[in-house]
Parts: sequence; C-alpha cells; structure tokens
Amino acid sequence: MGRMRRYFGTDGVRGEAGKHPLTPEFVLKLGQAAGAYFRREGARPVVLLAKDTRESSDLLEAALAAGLLSQGVRVEHLGVLPTPGVAHLTQRLGATAGAMISASHNPYQDNGIKFFGPAGEKLPDEAEEAIEVLLEEAHPTRGIGTVGDFREAERMYLDFLLEHAPDLSGLKVGLDLAHGATCRVGPKLFQRVGAEVMAFFNTPDGRNINKGCGSTHPEALSRFVVELGLDLGIAFDGDGDRALFVDRKGRLFHGDHVLYLAALAFGEEGVVGTVMSNMGLEVALKEKGIAFHRAQVGDRYVLEMLKEKDLYLGGEPSGHVIFRRHHTTGDGLFTALMVLGALKRTGGDLADWYEALPLYPQVLLNVKVADKAKVMGHPRLKEAVAEAERRLGGRGRVNVRPSGTEPVVRVMVEAEEGAEALAKELAALVRSLDQG
Repeated sequence: MGRMRRYFGTDGVRGEAGKHPLTPEFVLKLGQAAGAYFRREGARPVVLLAKDTRESSDLLEAALAAGLLSQGVRVEHLGVLPTPGVAHLTQRLGATAGAMISASHNPYQDNGIKFFGPAGEKLPDEAEEAIEVLLEEAHPTRGIGTVGDFREAERMYLDFLLEHAPDLSGLKVGLDLAHGATCRVGPKLFQRVGAEVMAFFNTPDGRNINKGCGSTHPEALSRFVVELGLDLGIAFDGDGDRALFVDRKGRLFHGDHVLYLAALAFGEEGVVGTVMSNMGLEVALKEKGIAFHRAQVGDRYVLEMLKEKDLYLGGEPSGHVIFRRHHTTGDGLFTALMVLGALKRTGGDLADWYEALPLYPQVLLNVKVADKAKVMGHPRLKEAVAEAERRLGGRGRVNVRPSGTEPVVRVMVEAEEGAEALAKELAALVRSLDQG
C-alpha cells in the first residue's frame, strides 16, 4: 500500500465548498498538480471537465480549469452532465482524463472533484497519491492550454444509453431527478424509448440538489408512484451515478435487489457486493448456485474485484451498480435500462422481484465523531465487534466503518432478530471512545 492520501477519499476530493480543501486557491493548485501528472502521460493532454447543478460548481470548475490550463492542458467543457457520462466520453474520445465536479448525493453546500483515467475508470489510488505528491511542489506555468465547449457531450452520452435501451412503450414511469445532473438527459432518454414519463424534482436552482429528493430521500417518489398509479419510479442522485427504484406498491427496491434480478436475468456466474450488502442477498444467490464476493465500500473497489475475479456484475445497496460488459463505472440511467431490460426478459414486475428476495433486517446508525482514526483504531471497539458477532452466532453480521466522505462512523448490524439493540450498543461505544 502506498502513502496515506490526505485529500483524496473513496470518491475524490470532497468537502464543504469555500472551505479548505475546496477553496478556489487550493483547487487551482490541484489543477496544476493534476495537469503536471497528466503531462507525464502524453505531450498534449486533453481533459474533459463536467459538473453537477450546485451553485459552487461554476467557481470550482473555473479554478480547476485554470490550473490545468497553466500546465498546457487542453480543457474541453462538457457542461452539466452525469458523472458516468464523463467516464464514458473520456474513453470514447480517447482523452487523457476526465474530471467531474460534484458531491454526488451530499447536500448543496458540499462539493467534490474526481478524476477518470483514459479507460473511463476512476484514477487508481497510486495516481491520486502521485497527484498529492505533486501538490506539495510549486508548479510554474508550463504552457498555455486552450479551452473548448464540447457541445456534442449530451448527445453522445444519450446515444450510448439508447444503444442498450429496451422498448418501454406504454410503461408509466416516475423519475426523481434530484434537481441534479440527470435533469435534462433522464426524461429525454425515457421518452425516446416510448415510456410515459412523469419527471419530479427537475428544476435545479443551485441549492436544491438532493434536498428531500433523489436516491437518499425516495419517500416522495414512493408516494407519487402509488397516488398516480405508475408502474414504477426511479430515483437518481445528484450526479447520476446511482439509481434506486420504487415498485408500484411504493416499496424501495435498492442495489441488492438489482444485483439479484440482474444476476438471474443475465445468467451471471458470480456477483461482487460490498461489506454493506445484505446477508439475505448472499444467501439467496448461493441457493441459486451464484458465487458472492464482498469488496470494500466504494465502486472503485467493486470494479477492482470484478476484474480480479473475472466477473461482470457488481454493486452497492446505495444503487451504484457496475455492468462491466458495457460500462466502467456505476451509472444510474444505464442501471435503470438494465433493470427494465431484465424485467422484460424474466416477466413479472418490480413488485414480484421485491418479494423474491427476503432481506435480513438491517440497522445502520451514523455516529458523528471528531476523530474517525482514533475511534476505529481503539482496541475496545475491535473487542466489542468480535463479541457482537459471537452473540449473533452466524445468523447476522456486524460492520463498523468510517465514512469516506463525512466525519461519521457507520455502525451496521444485520440479524434475524435483535439488530437494533446491538447497533445502539455499538453506537454508544463509538460516541464514548470519541469523547474519551
């Protein structure tokens, strides 16, 4: 393992916009360091740059672009586009790299920057470490890069999605667009393939992204689907790399359900989930003779394990799903097309598939802490987790992990019974270790 990364977390550099490290001054330096790194990859680097709908995205885009340009990098602006659109176009157009300005499902005050390599995959840890080393050096202007507005970006991304889209004629679908990056392309896509679309939360104002909507708050969508008699609903997050579904009864159909449906519909030999995947999914897949593997949380780690095991389907309960035969990263719109295609293949609707996968009751508590490293490294926590697992006796799981993007320790307990009491006990210990 390389050096510890100071700025890059599980999903790029994240934080509150306007505060370190997401100040224009730091982002300019990040652009210079990244530009210096990409110059090593080729004499005339080209970086594609896109953003979501947050009010701070324009400021950070300008700062990042200035840093890249000062190193002689050509910057192509893609405008507002889902993160997976940047990944796809970076690969498709043969660019040196892609960059996305977004904090995904976080509130509007937050923002972030993530980079994709030429294969359309998130930069590996080693590349992020190399950029961090370069951040500590001064970078004089090494050339003057030029800027373009790549106006074909949305059309090319839409064409890619349409290549994989089933005919959805007559399907009544509700789209919760989270006031985010899928606002334009989402409704266009579903209308083009014949669905009757009702679009919700599609008027971004810079501050309403993910607010009471999107994949982190699908309750309103559930209500709309039931009240309006829709066949299903799909909720995206702010940058469009994840999708959750609501069946006609208003029940949430999340990433574990998607993996189960897709594994059976597409005849997968094995599936990669994460330590957050429900034990019910593991049990159900094994009953069908499908191997199940757990990666660390983060779709980059899911992709790494898919390659390592030579498998093609993986994802997280949050709705990040990777269909490796066709795509390099989680893509909410693509996932929606794959799920609807799988339903056409297998018959039945989401409600039937929801009932086909009995999940273990899961309790997830997010405990705000001042010092994640101190808490996670404490021997008392390790002892308590081991003791909790002994008590469950193989009929459940415990996972305590630090968030990669927030000052939070996540306590997850899954068990046929007693999950809530055990989770509360562990959360109280986390609090006391943080304060002690």
